[in-house]
Amino acid sequence: MTAPAPDAPVVLRVAGRPVGRYVTRPELPARLSPRPYLHPVTTLAGTAVTELSPADHSHHLGVGVAVPDVEGHNFWGGRTYVRDQGPTELDNHGAQRHGSFQLRDPDGFVEELRWVASGTELLRERRTVAATELTDTAWALDFTFSLTNVTSAPLSIGSPATNGRPGAAYGGFFWRARKEDAAPDVFTAGAEGEASVHGTRADWLALAGAGWTLVFAGATDATRRDPWFVRTAEYPGVGSSLASAERLPIPPGETAVRRIVTVVADGRLGRGEAAALVRKAVSQ
Repeated sequence: MTAPAPDAPVVLRVAGRPVGRYVTRPELPARLSPRPYLHPVTTLAGTAVTELSPADHSHHLGVGVAVPDVEGHNFWGGRTYVRDQGPTELDNHGAQRHGSFQLRDPDGFVEELRWVASGTELLRERRTVAATELTDTAWALDFTFSLTNVTSAPLSIGSPATNGRPGAAYGGFFWRARKEDAAPDVFTAGAEGEASVHGTRADWLALAGAGWTLVFAGATDATRRDPWFVRTAEYPGVGSSLASAERLPIPPGETAVRRIVTVVADGRLGRGEAAALVRKAVSQ
């Protein structure tokens, strides 16, 4: 059997079944802030639960890490929110460049990436992704990213919220889910509905569509302190906010680490089922 090319897409498998495709070097225009992403991601039964460059937001790229403001550079894609001006087209887009795989297996990988803008590397990322079977109808995607400031100056991560747009603290781990005729339901252990869960902190958060459920959980104390960014009515998407009320500083040589575990399940889970699967996924 011929080994895959070093930078070829990774196909994640659970119990022998393909459940995700990770693209390392996408050919995308600069305005979309090119970056590696997972798409499609599917349930064990084969239902796709991600979207790539949908018509409503062409810069939404499946599952990955996207940040709208790293010292004024846009690693999210699309327009930049400018204080007292609003969303503005700027020539400030960065790119996440795949460096190499330290590990590459059918059930996961460890990757090094460089976050580059204006010809300068700002951040070095170590990304660890693993796929694990939970039940016959559910599996878990374990996604850790570590961002190290490789410059000699302080860096900070911001969001539209920290730049003056309330409620728009997106930036960090982000999952663009599949859009269906009806908006998905969203709930936590103690609340439900976009208005009730967006911007709150919760150990886990579930997004349930037509025949599928995603359950997101922060798997470290630092990650659990980040509020959830949630959209269901405009489009289906869930993220964990690195910069909600204030910017996240990363001094030279220091590292910010976050870990999100996502349960990918066939069917519509209730609160009890979602909580039990999350506990199993995080403890593995």
